[in-house]
Amino acid sequence: MPEQFRTAQFPTAVVTGAGRGFGRAIAAALVAGGTRVIGIARDERELRAVRDELGDRFTPVAADATDETLAQDVIREHGPTLLVLNAGALPHMAPVHEQTWETFSRHWHVDTRHVFAWTRAALRAPLAPGSVVVSLSSGAVLGGSPLSGGYASAKAAVRYLRGYAAGESERAGLGLRFVTLLPQMTPGTGIGSAAIAGYAERLGVDRDTFVAGRQPILTPAQFAKAVVEVAADPDSAPEYQGTGSGLQPID
Repeated sequence: MPEQFRTAQFPTAVVTGAGRGFGRAIAAALVAGGTRVIGIARDERELRAVRDELGDRFTPVAADATDETLAQDVIREHGPTLLVLNAGALPHMAPVHEQTWETFSRHWHVDTRHVFAWTRAALRAPLAPGSVVVSLSSGAVLGGSPLSGGYASAKAAVRYLRGYAAGESERAGLGLRFVTLLPQMTPGTGIGSAAIAGYAERLGVDRDTFVAGRQPILTPAQFAKAVVEVAADPDSAPEYQGTGSGLQPID
């Protein structure tokens, strides 16, 4: 990693959804660079496993990332200069006419709501000047996702929240940077695995055949490295699509 992308500029970071997938990989990359990570997820057992792997620089917090009070309290107590908003619900994989409103709207209540809660807290606390908020949207925003209900629209709202927050930071002279990443579907995460299984079945092919047709595959470790580099680069674009070939700025 180039010297300018060392994570030492982030003494403390918060990573939501840190128990598995992208979140766990991002936490590991940050800890490896010297950052203390506050890892938030619902599953205490998964968080303990991450702590066992990463050591004392990882502080597990078993909690609901959508809780606005939690966001305020964590920012006040730990003073992070980097937020990585990664938490998300597993999709209910079914065509729209087989969804209920509850399954269709699931990602609005988890993915979008938690980004809203932490973005609002970042602006209201506020975070220290120079702090960075990285929120994870999805490549599904660009092409739709007909088997995952409101997933793509909820992730599109995450993109809008980034723009709204960046504008308010500029208006108030807060000096915060907001970045959104849109990773492609990957078998390396629980959400990606569920989506791959659903779309493979829809196409009448097995999982391995479906994955083989989407090479190169984005891995959690590869994506984590990209997240760290984007967060540490003051000249980064505001939005990137994440693929197995690397990050591509979105115009």
